[in-house]
Amino acid sequence: MPVRRLDPLLIDRIAAGEVIERPAAAVKELVENALDAGARRIEVAISAGGRDLIRVADDGSGMDAADLALAVERHATSKLPDGDLSAIGTLGFRGEALPSIASVSRLEIRTRARGAGEAFQLTVEDGVKSEIAPSSHPLGTRIEARALFAATPARLKFLKTDRAEAQACHDAVLRLALGRPEARFVYATDIGSGFDWPGGDLRERLRQALGAEFLASALEIDETREGVRIAGLIAAPTFNKPNGLSQFAYVNGRAARDKLIAGALRAAYLDYLPRERHGAAVLFLSLDPREVDVNVHPAKAEVRFRDAALVRGLIVGAVKRALEGALRRAAAPQALSSLTAPAWMPRGSMAQRGLAPQRWDWRASPANPGLSEPAQAAFTAFDAPSARPEAAPAESDAPLGAARAQLHGNYIVAQTRDGMVIVDSHAAHERIVYERLKRQREASGVERQILLTPLVVDLAPAAVAALSEAAPILARLGLVVEPFGPGAVLVRETPSLLAGADFAALTRDLADTLRAEDGAEALERKLDHRLATIACHHSVRSGRHLKPEEMNGLLREMEATPGAGVCNHGRPTYVELKLADIEKLFARR
Repeated sequence: MPVRRLDPLLIDRIAAGEVIERPAAAVKELVENALDAGARRIEVAISAGGRDLIRVADDGSGMDAADLALAVERHATSKLPDGDLSAIGTLGFRGEALPSIASVSRLEIRTRARGAGEAFQLTVEDGVKSEIAPSSHPLGTRIEARALFAATPARLKFLKTDRAEAQACHDAVLRLALGRPEARFVYATDIGSGFDWPGGDLRERLRQALGAEFLASALEIDETREGVRIAGLIAAPTFNKPNGLSQFAYVNGRAARDKLIAGALRAAYLDYLPRERHGAAVLFLSLDPREVDVNVHPAKAEVRFRDAALVRGLIVGAVKRALEGALRRAAAPQALSSLTAPAWMPRGSMAQRGLAPQRWDWRASPANPGLSEPAQAAFTAFDAPSARPEAAPAESDAPLGAARAQLHGNYIVAQTRDGMVIVDSHAAHERIVYERLKRQREASGVERQILLTPLVVDLAPAAVAALSEAAPILARLGLVVEPFGPGAVLVRETPSLLAGADFAALTRDLADTLRAEDGAEALERKLDHRLATIACHHSVRSGRHLKPEEMNGLLREMEATPGAGVCNHGRPTYVELKLADIEKLFARR
C-alpha cells in the first residue's frame, strides 16, 4: 500500500483526539486560556453535558484581528515568546486547543482587546474559517463550541451519559477555580448544579468548593527545601474519603494529577488512615520551571520532576509534621456539630410552660445517667472520698485534664481547666502501642528470622535486577534476598512481624512495585500494617474497667505521643468539649 499524505482536516481531527477526548477537556483548555489572558471573571456554561454547547466568556486581555486569525491555526501561540520549552510559565503553550476544538465542533469566537475601539468575530465550521468580521463585545473573549464531536461520530459514541459528562466538566472548572481563588468563577449547566464563586482568598474558595467541614479540619503547611516550596492545606485524618478525588495538586499554578504527589500523600497519611481511605489536600508546589517538565502529556495532565526524591521527601515530611503537630489535640472539632439539645427540652422553666414539677421522678427521665444499682456496671464514678482520685495541680492543668469517671467500660471522662474531655481508651491505647512499636523498630531495626530452607522465587530477569539493586534497602526492612541465577532470587531472611505471610507472592509484588519506584515503601506499608494489627490486639480492650491511676497514666501518655488524636484506623481518640460549648447545649448561652 503506497504512502500518502493525510487530508489536513483529518490531521486536525487526529490531533484533536489527543487533546480533546471529552467535553471536560475542551472546558479545561478554554478556561486555561482565559486565565493565561489575565481574566478575573470567567463564566462557563454547558448544555447536554457539553455535547450541544460549551461557552466560556472572560474579561481577559482579548485579541485584535491579526491575533484572532492566527489563534485557530495549529501550533500558533502567544505563550512562548522566546520559544524556550524548558521555562514555561503559562497554563497553555502548545497552540493546539482552539484548532483542535474547531476541528470537532462549530466554533465561534468574539473578542475585544484591551484599549481597542472595536471587537471582532470569527467562526470555524468543518475546518473552514470565516472572514474576520466586526462585532459587538465588551473587553475580553467569548468562545462557543456547539455540536461537539458531531463530525466524529466514533468519538461521540464513546462519551458517557450527559450527567456524567456534566459532572466531569464541573470537576474540571472546580479544579481550576481552586488554583486561582482570586478570580470569580461562574458555572451554569442544564444538568446538575452550577455555582457562582466571587474571588477571594484560598480559605474562602476552599469553603465554596469543598465545604465548611473540610475547612474546619484543615491544617496549614508551608515549607521550603533547596528551592522547592510546598504550601497549602491538608485535612485532619478524621476527614477522609474513599478515593483520591479530594486531593488537588498544583505545580507552578498548573493543575496536575501526578503519581508522585499522590504517592507522597498516601505515605504521609499511612499512620493515620486505613489503606482503603484517602486524605484530602490542596497543595501548591513552586519550583524553578527548569526543574519540572510539563510537556509530558498532550493534555498537559502529567508532569515530571528532575529531582523526584527531593519533591517526594518534602511533601511527605511537611504533611507528616503538620499531622503530628495537630493530632496532639482533639482531631474531631466537627464532632460538636452533631450535638444538639434534645427535642423534648423545654425552652424556659417548667412553670413558664405550665408543667407541674412536684411529682416528677428523675428515674423516669430520658436523661437519667443510669446511677441506679442495676446500671452501675456501665458507669464507674469516683463519688466516695476513698475512691475519688485527688488530681494534682499539674494534672488539672494538663491538656487532657484529670480523669473523673469511666463510662461503659471504654470511655474516660476527664475534667480540664475550661471544659471536659471524653476519651476512647481502646483507640487511644492502640495509637500509643503502635508508636511505641515503631520507635523500637527505628531504634533496633526490624527483627529478622532466618528461614531454615531458603525460598527460591522465579522471576523475570528485569525483576531480579530490580530486587538486587534494592537489596540493601530491603535488608534494613527485614527482607534479605540475593540473586539465584538469571531468573530467580533466594529469600534467606524475612521480617519476624510478617511471620506466616506468603513471601513468594510478597517478593513478586515487591519486584513489580520496585520497577514502579515504590517497592521499599510497599514493604514498609506491610510492616506498618502488621504493627498496627499488633497494637490493636495488645491494646486496652473495650469493657475493661481501669483504675484512676491507669486512666490518668493513659492521658499523660497520650499527651506525649505523636498523632494521639486519632487511632491507626483514622478514628478520633478523644473529643474535647469546652465549658462554653456545654453551656450552649443547656441553653445557658
